[in-house]
Amino acid sequence: MAKQKLQIIGTTDCIDFIDAEIENLPCKIDTGAALSAIHADRIRIIEKNGIEYLSFKLLDKKHPNFNNKDILTTDFKEKRIKSSFGEAENRYQIKLRIRVFGKVYNSSFTLTNRKQMTYPVLLGKKFLKGKFLVNVAQHNLSFKSKK
Repeated sequence: MAKQKLQIIGTTDCIDFIDAEIENLPCKIDTGAALSAIHADRIRIIEKNGIEYLSFKLLDKKHPNFNNKDILTTDFKEKRIKSSFGEAENRYQIKLRIRVFGKVYNSSFTLTNRKQMTYPVLLGKKFLKGKFLVNVAQHNLSFKSKK
């Protein structure tokens, strides 16, 4: 069986979130994080016709890519996550379709407040594994490939 060639990705990039209609969102490639995370606002459980939905907005009003779109999903779970500061917290985990290097992936993200962080998105090891090889000397390779 031939070994799959891994796509080279840099330490930062800009990716598209198809379901949220957000393009070129800056992200950090984080090989120290197990899971991917994205900044979300107004995260809440709502009930419609007896069904529980997770409702949220990606980003917040101050972010230049904010589009005020409400996202509803029934496909979510709660996970206990240890942050980079060593503190454990409960977060919701959801699936979103993203586009990287022109290819669409269905990927899991935890929703968290990243307002104070440089990058609103972290792409973690579970997403990267088997698909990408990180070159720390490179940046924005997927974004540059669009042009």
